Amino acid sequence: MATSVGSVHSSSDLVKDYVCFACECKNLEESADYFCETCMKFFCGKCIYQHDQLYTTHSKYGRGETKKWPLPKKIEDLLLKCDVHKDKKLKMFCQDHSQLCCTDCFLLDHRQCTNVKLISESVNKMSVDMQQLSSNLQTILDELNKFKSSQEVSIQSVEVSYSEKLQEIRDLRKKLNATLDALENTTLKELDELRTTLQAALKKDVENCSRLKDELKQLSEAVQGLCEKSKKEMEFIASRKCLDKLQESESYLKENSVKMQSSIIFKANIDIEKYLSQQTSLGKFVESKPSLTLKISPNQILTVKSKSEYSVRMSSDTKKTCLISGICCLPSGLVIVTDSYNYKVKLFDQQYNMTSHCDVTGNPDSICQITSSEVAVAVASDVQFISVSNGQLVNGRKFQLQHAALSIGHHQGALYITSGTALYHYTLTGSLVKKLYEDASRSITVWKCAVSPAGDRIYVTNPSQHKLITFATDGTLISTFKDPELKYPWVVHVTPSGQVLVCGTNSHTVIQVNHEGSKRLATLVSNKDGVSSPISVCYNTNTHQILVGLHRLDKIKVLELQ
Repeated sequence: MATSVGSVHSSSDLVKDYVCFACECKNLEESADYFCETCMKFFCGKCIYQHDQLYTTHSKYGRGETKKWPLPKKIEDLLLKCDVHKDKKLKMFCQDHSQLCCTDCFLLDHRQCTNVKLISESVNKMSVDMQQLSSNLQTILDELNKFKSSQEVSIQSVEVSYSEKLQEIRDLRKKLNATLDALENTTLKELDELRTTLQAALKKDVENCSRLKDELKQLSEAVQGLCEKSKKEMEFIASRKCLDKLQESESYLKENSVKMQSSIIFKANIDIEKYLSQQTSLGKFVESKPSLTLKISPNQILTVKSKSEYSVRMSSDTKKTCLISGICCLPSGLVIVTDSYNYKVKLFDQQYNMTSHCDVTGNPDSICQITSSEVAVAVASDVQFISVSNGQLVNGRKFQLQHAALSIGHHQGALYITSGTALYHYTLTGSLVKKLYEDASRSITVWKCAVSPAGDRIYVTNPSQHKLITFATDGTLISTFKDPELKYPWVVHVTPSGQVLVCGTNSHTVIQVNHEGSKRLATLVSNKDGVSSPISVCYNTNTHQILVGLHRLDKIKVLELQ
C-alpha cells in the first residue's frame, strides 16, 4: 500500500524521508524526489536525470504522486516485525485469537487453532477502513497526551507539596524544640529557686553557728580569766551567762540535729521520654488526590435541595458586621474566606468551624487557590499569598501592583487580576504579561473574574452595565450576556466541572450560566430562599455544596446540592 511523504512524516519519528538509492551507494544521504517503479528504487532530482538518460522507458513517479510510492523500508520493517519474536516476520493471521503470527508464534501457540491462514489469504476476506483507523489512533494519541500532561502537572504538584510538607515538618520540629525549651526553662527556674532556698537556709545555719561559737569562745576566755580571781559576783554572772548560752546552743543543736548533708535530686518526667520513644515519626503521610468526579458536562444544571447557615464572626472582630468578599475551598476540605470589613482572612474546617485567622494590611477582596495549601488574596493594590501550615493561616510573600486589585484568578502559573476597569495577566512573581481588556467608560466595568478549569476562558462581571463578559485568554471577546435575573452581577465562579455561577447583587440571585457564558441555564437561589445581596460564591468539591457570602451578614449560606 502506498503512503504519502506527508503521512509518513506525521505518523512516525522513525522515518525521516525516502532516501535516494544512488546517493546512498556513495555514502551520501539525500532525500528522494522520484520513485522508479521498474527499478523499484528512489532517486533525488540530480540522480533521476542520469537514470532517465539510461532508462528512457521506465515508469517513475514524483512527489506529487507519492500514493504510488511503496512504503519506506523502516515502516515496512516496523509493521512486519513480530512483537514477540523480534527477529521474525509476520506471516499468518489466527482468526480464533484475532492475532498476527510469525512461524514461531504458530508453532508455539497456534498449532491447535483451526482458522490460521496466511496474511495474503486473509486480506481478501477483510476490509479495513484506514480513515477510521487513523481517526481512532489520533483519538487515543490525544488521550495519551492529555494523560501525560496531567501526570506532568501532578509531578509538579508533588514537588510543590513536597516542599510545603518539608517546611511543615521543619516548622513542627521548631515548635517541638520551642516546647522542650519552655519545659527546660521552667525546670531550670525551679532548680534555681530550690538552690536559692536551700542555700539561704544553710547560710543561716552557718551564721547561727558562727555567732554561738564566737559568743561561747568569749565566755570561755572570761571564765578562764576569773579562775584565779576571787570575785564572787563576777563568777556568778559568768556562770549564769555560760549556762544560758550553753542551753541556747544545746537547744539549737538539738533542733537541727536531724539535718543531714543537703543536696539536690532530680526525678525526670519519664512520661515525656517514654511517649517520644513510642512514636515512629512526627506524623503520617497520605497521598492527596482531588475528589474523583464524573465527567460532568459544564452545562449540566445544578439543583439545590436544602440550605443552611454558619457564622463567620469571631470575638475579635471590630466591625458591626462581616463582609465575606471571597470564598475558596481547598482540596483538603478546609475553607478560607476573606472578611473585608475586619481586615481578616479566616479558616474553617470541613464542618465550618473557625479554626484560625490572619490579619492583612487592607480590605481583603477576592481569593483564589494557588496550590493545595496556598491561596492568593487581592488586598487593595497588593497580591498577598497565604498558606495553611499545621492548621494555621500564615502570611507569606506579596507583591504590589500599579493599580487596584479587586479580583484574582489563577490557572497553571498565570494570574488574572481585575482593577475595576481593566483585566490583566500577571505571573506568580508579579511580572505584568499583558493588559487583556479595558473599559474605562464607567467606574466598575471590569469587576470580578474567574477562569475555566481548562484555562481557555475568563469570565468577567460588569456590574455597571449588568453584564457577564467572556474572553479567551488572549483577551479576545467570546460573548456578552445580560438577563433580567442578573442585576448588578457582582462575582463569578467556575466549578471544577466548568459550571459557571454568577451572583446578582441587586437581583438577589445566584444563577448558572452555560459554558460559553451566553445563556442562563437556571436560577439556583433567589430572595425567596433567604438570599439577599450575594457578593461571593464557591463550589465545595468535598461536600458537593455551594457556599454563598451575603452583604452585611455574619453568616455564609450553604446550599446542599442533589
